[in-house]
Amino acid sequence: MQLFPDLLLGMVAALGLAPFGVWGASIAAFSVLLWRLARVQSGAAFWHAFAAGLGWFGLSMSWIVEPFLVEPERYGWMAPFALLLMASGGAMFWALPAWLSNRMAGHWRSRMLALAAALVLSDWLRGWIFTGLPWSLSGHIWIDTPIAQLASYAGAVGLSLITMVVALLPGLFWRRMSPSLLGILPGVLMSIILLGAGWASGLARLSSSMPPDRDVILRIVQPDAEQHRKWDPEWSTVFFRRLMDLSSEPGRRDLVIWPETAVNFLLDDAPELLPRITENAAAPLALGIQRRDGARFYNSLAILDRQGNLQTLYDKFHLVPFGEYMPWGDALARLGISAFAAQAGNGYSAGAGPRLLSVPGIPGFQPLICYEAIFPQHIRNLPERPDWILQVTNDGWFGTFSGPYQHLAQARLRAIESGLPLVRAANTGVSAVIDARGQLRETLPLGVTGKIDATLPAPLQPTMWLRWGAWPVVMIALLTLVLAIGVSRGAKRDTA
Repeated sequence: MQLFPDLLLGMVAALGLAPFGVWGASIAAFSVLLWRLARVQSGAAFWHAFAAGLGWFGLSMSWIVEPFLVEPERYGWMAPFALLLMASGGAMFWALPAWLSNRMAGHWRSRMLALAAALVLSDWLRGWIFTGLPWSLSGHIWIDTPIAQLASYAGAVGLSLITMVVALLPGLFWRRMSPSLLGILPGVLMSIILLGAGWASGLARLSSSMPPDRDVILRIVQPDAEQHRKWDPEWSTVFFRRLMDLSSEPGRRDLVIWPETAVNFLLDDAPELLPRITENAAAPLALGIQRRDGARFYNSLAILDRQGNLQTLYDKFHLVPFGEYMPWGDALARLGISAFAAQAGNGYSAGAGPRLLSVPGIPGFQPLICYEAIFPQHIRNLPERPDWILQVTNDGWFGTFSGPYQHLAQARLRAIESGLPLVRAANTGVSAVIDARGQLRETLPLGVTGKIDATLPAPLQPTMWLRWGAWPVVMIALLTLVLAIGVSRGAKRDTA
C-alpha cells in the first residue's frame, strides 16, 4: 500500500492549526483525503487513514516531546516514543471511522459522506473517552478567522462539522466531465458559497456592539520562569522576586493574578509568607500553588485577601494522565513510579469539580487550571453562570513552537462558545485578556517577563452552545452517518 501520500496529506492538513493558520491547505488536504479514503476497501482504508492521522497528530502535537527535554539527560530518550504513541493513538480516531464507513457503506459517495460524519463524531468522542483529549480537532483550523464565531451556536465540534462539509463538497459532487479539475467545480463553488456565508455571519457578530467593561482592573503577572530552572532553589528565588516586584509596581489593581504553581513551596508550609506577599501586592491575590492535605497533594488556586488570609481554594480536578497522576497511582507509588510533572508526592489528587469563586468587589468567576481549559464541557457544569473565566497555566512545559499557541487558541474558543471573557495568566506566556468574542485585548508574548493591567471585559448573553452544548451537532452527524449507510445499502439491494 502506498501510504506516504496519506501521511503527507495529514501533515498538510495540520498546517491549518496554530501556529501556522493556513486553513486553506487544511481544506484542500481534507478534500483529497476524503476522496481517497472512500475509494479503497475497508481494510486498506484503515491503514490509509491511520497514516493520514499519523501525519496530522504527529505535526500538530509535536510539542509533546518538550516535557521530556526539560531534563534531557534523564527523560530525553522517551521523547520519540511519546510522540509516536500520541500520534498513533490519535490516528486510531481516524482509522476506525474510515474502516467503519467503508465497510458499512457501498457506493464511494456514500462512503465519503459516512466518513465525514464519522470524523465529526470522532472529534466529539476524543473529548470524553479515556478521560478525553480534545486537542487538534479539525474545527480548530477556524479559530483565528471570523468563522470561529459560529462556535457560539455549535461549539468546537460544530466547527469540525463545517470543516468536513466544506471539504466534502468538491468530491461529493464530482462528475466525470473531463480528466481536468473541472469535474470538481460545482462542489468547489458550493464550498465557497458556504464559507462566504459563514465568514459573513462571523463578521456580523464581531461588528455588533459590546457591553461596557467592568469597573475592575486585573493585574496579570508573568515571571517567565523557564521550566528547566523553575524548581532550582537559586532560580526559584529569582522568579519569586520577579513576581513580588511586578505585583508591587504602581497602578490600580483590584486583583493580582499569579500563574499555575507560581512558587516552589506548598501552601501549608509558608503561612508567615502569605501576608508579606499580599501586603506587597496591595490587593487580593489569586495564586497558583501546590498544597498538601494529609497524604494527598493538589494542584490548586488559592484566593488570598489583602491581609494574606486564605479566602477560598480551588483544586484542579481534570488531571493529565501520566503527567499529573498515574492510573492506579497508589499501587504504583509503592514501586516508586510517580507522575511525570507532579512536583510533590507521587502525583496530584483530583479536586471536587468545577466551581464558581468570588472575591469581594470582583464579579464571580470560574477558575480553570492549565489543561482544564481544553474541555468545553467544564464551562457548562456550573449551576450558576460566572461573569468571566480565569485560566492559570504553566505552558513552559509545551516549549516555544506550537504548544503554547494551540493552548491559547483553545482558550479563545472557550470564550466564543460561552460568551464569557477569559483571563489567562501563563508562567512563560502567552498571558492574555480575551473578550467574550474570543478577541485578544492584551497579551504578553512567550519568553517575556512583565505584567498586564487591564479592565475586565463584560460577558455577553448566554450563547446557544451554552444552552445546548454539542448535542445538536452530534445528532446531525449521527443521523448523516446512519442515512449514508442506509441509503447505500438500500441502493445495493435494489441493484441486486
